[in-house]
Amino acid sequence: MKNMFRAATAAALLAGAAATPAMAQGYSLLSGPTGYKAGDIMTHFSLIGVIPENIDSHITGMPGAKLGITTGVSPELDASYFFTPNLSVQLIAATSRHTITAKGGALGAGGTLGSTWVLPPTLTAQWHFPQIGVVRPYVGVGITVAFFYGTSPSAQLLGTSDKLGLRTAVGPAFDAGFDVPVQGNWSINVDVKQMILPTSARLLHGAVHAQTGLDPTVVGFGVGYKF
Repeated sequence: MKNMFRAATAAALLAGAAATPAMAQGYSLLSGPTGYKAGDIMTHFSLIGVIPENIDSHITGMPGAKLGITTGVSPELDASYFFTPNLSVQLIAATSRHTITAKGGALGAGGTLGSTWVLPPTLTAQWHFPQIGVVRPYVGVGITVAFFYGTSPSAQLLGTSDKLGLRTAVGPAFDAGFDVPVQGNWSINVDVKQMILPTSARLLHGAVHAQTGLDPTVVGFGVGYKF
């Protein structure tokens, strides 16, 4: 993941370098061409890192014990429809696999509870600012619904016959990123989303409950094509 953040930093520096001449000439956030028009469809195919924050994590009846979900990497496909040159609606589709851990308190160093797949369709309304040099920046806000499936327990902390389940999580999503046209309708995309997703887990046939604020940060790098 360190390499991913280094790449994000490098991309931000390149965007800043490209934007400097335009800013020096007097840039307006409210007027100017965005590079899009009403009716455009923009698609991206990206590689994303899903980095759960695991905020306010705890396990009922086990003081000091915490539930954690590890980082996952997966491909992502999204599509945006432009209602105006500035306003679009985007839907993303991706699924990633994560390991579920528990540690602290009576569990000590803990271990692996199991693994799960998450499918988090996210719908956002995006506002596209006027183009800065070759950079097309945008911000967005919307909602994420995270479905967990393929959840299986690990014999390390749970018996193989025990149940492990995660509740569907729903929460707001915030988005920021930019596209850089490279040739024709093709572009390079950098995107960061912050999702607020509280969820709970059921352990040992429901005898034990755990809660955590997943609140994943999703960092994506990909290519885009405008139809």
